[in-house]
Amino acid sequence: MKKCMIIGCGGVASVAIHKCCQNSEVFEGIMIASRTKSKCDALKEKLQPTTKTVIETAQVDADNVEELIALIESYKPDVVLNLALPYQDLTIMDACLATKTHYVDTANYEPLDTAKFEYKWQWAYRERFEKAGITALLGSGFDPGVTGVFSAYAMKHHFDEINYIDILDCNGGDHGYPFATNFNPEINIREVTAKGSYIEDGKWVETEPMEIKRVYNFKGVGEKDMYLLHHEELESLALNIKGIKRIRFFMTFGQSYLTHLKCLENVGMTSIEPIMYEGKEIVPLQFLRAVLPDPASLGPRTVGKTNIGCIFRGKKDGKDKTYYLYNICDHQECYKEVGSQAISYTTGVPAMIGAMMILTGQWNKAGVYNIEEFDPDPFMEALNKWGLPWEEDFDPVLVD
Repeated sequence: MKKCMIIGCGGVASVAIHKCCQNSEVFEGIMIASRTKSKCDALKEKLQPTTKTVIETAQVDADNVEELIALIESYKPDVVLNLALPYQDLTIMDACLATKTHYVDTANYEPLDTAKFEYKWQWAYRERFEKAGITALLGSGFDPGVTGVFSAYAMKHHFDEINYIDILDCNGGDHGYPFATNFNPEINIREVTAKGSYIEDGKWVETEPMEIKRVYNFKGVGEKDMYLLHHEELESLALNIKGIKRIRFFMTFGQSYLTHLKCLENVGMTSIEPIMYEGKEIVPLQFLRAVLPDPASLGPRTVGKTNIGCIFRGKKDGKDKTYYLYNICDHQECYKEVGSQAISYTTGVPAMIGAMMILTGQWNKAGVYNIEEFDPDPFMEALNKWGLPWEEDFDPVLVD
């Protein structure tokens, strides 16, 4: 019996679990484990009557390596799918190493005390995973994730070398709130308030937060303002894709979101430095997360579409070539299917596919790898099958 343990029970995990249950030929058994067992039980109760996948639930503290090891040893999954917080990547990787269990996640490790996410901490596990004969698949979400698969696919089928990549992440959805975040507010706000950066000629170039703005007309969504951000997959793609001269990441934001964010930043609400309040230490950003709408509650009220993809420029047979690969996803369609908005959907579906690639042995290399280091073709096929069909444009408008 092929089994997957899913750690986490938030919006993305809920989508991935729905998708595992739709794909019960591969996922014969799943265990949903989270700090709050009642959330796992509620999901099991809803899904068990609809699927052949045998669902089990458990309570676990993902910060506690010993607890994780004990749970993995008792359930004996073939793969652990980490959909907890990025701060917990290393404890879960430690538990997988100790039990010789394959590991998959959607976002790279981020220390709690500094808004700095990079791969060095997880890449440091390479040799140990190799020796243990197990795979760690890093970044199997959309960005990172599908954007890496798109890059590997473009490299395999369309280019001899890729010189420029622009990753464009557009959310044209409207949830009706003056201010809310589409995924974990703490992670979201840390990303957006950090300095921007991109890679050019092998070096990081740093920018002020939201300093570089472009306007782009997205198919299915329309014209949107987008801003250059630092994003984790730039680091691995710059290493793994041949010929890179420059790689950038842009995300769209509406004016209302930016105005609210600036105001919150100005009054110190986005700070991750602890303060004393009525004799208790609190982190302002964590308090803000508690008062903002839960991203999981946005599904029923979010309308519109997302459009996320990569514009590639490079050479094929000595000639210049341009190629744009992207996916359009409808918030309401996602909600009808799995009860989540498109932001959770576009991450949860690739998370399931990444775990499936490992479970079926289609991807099988001992060590720690980023998603673009595997054969993209079976993943690209699975995207079309499981709800994230991709589109191509051979003459896209470029970003200056």
